[in-house]
Amino acid sequence: MPTHDELVSRKNARIQETHRLDPARTALLVIDMQRSFMDPKSSLYVSTARDILPHVKGLVEFCRGKRVPVIFTEFTSAPEIPNLRKDPFGPEHLVPQPGAPTGWGMPSGNSLVGVQGPESPDTVDEVKPMPGEVVIHAYGLDKFYGTPLDLVLRSLDIRYLMVTGMLADLCVAATVYAASTREYRVTAIIDGITTIWPEILKAVFDIFGRKLARLMTAAEAKAELSRA
Repeated sequence: MPTHDELVSRKNARIQETHRLDPARTALLVIDMQRSFMDPKSSLYVSTARDILPHVKGLVEFCRGKRVPVIFTEFTSAPEIPNLRKDPFGPEHLVPQPGAPTGWGMPSGNSLVGVQGPESPDTVDEVKPMPGEVVIHAYGLDKFYGTPLDLVLRSLDIRYLMVTGMLADLCVAATVYAASTREYRVTAIIDGITTIWPEILKAVFDIFGRKLARLMTAAEAKAELSRA
């Protein structure tokens, strides 16, 4: 009878085997690396986002050099599309009243379509999408739901997904669950994913690694793609 450790080792070896990146069928997904979450003046500033930016940027540049598709997602809000992400769970995404105070917990126009400045939904300049790269605009956490993401990936014959971005426990987690449900082989880039709370980030990676995705650093992913 195999021991617990032997069974875990066997499972992990099988995950490595089934999720090994094939450059011809791999895409990099950059989730919500937006000014509305990364500008210190935004109402929903995520202070840890800058910690992962060098790893995400390096992987984006590497994939471009290897002709591995890079796909961006941007969370967006619009007055004509009411949903729970705005009311009651994200009042910052609501349109502010003229002259009213803005900031965390208050209507601030965060990620609102067409807004410029700190609340802009645009991807930050450091990893700005190049002409021809796909940008998926999503009104919810799951970047597959109500978007053409699955169509794009299947049209490109993609089977393996490297996932980066934020927040680990919200948009990243919802998208990883959705990708796994659709039988994509997901590799979560652990130094390219963040959230506000370190203990929650640790828990999310534990869940990913046990049931949903392979865990790798950006450097490990680049090395595997280079060897293929």
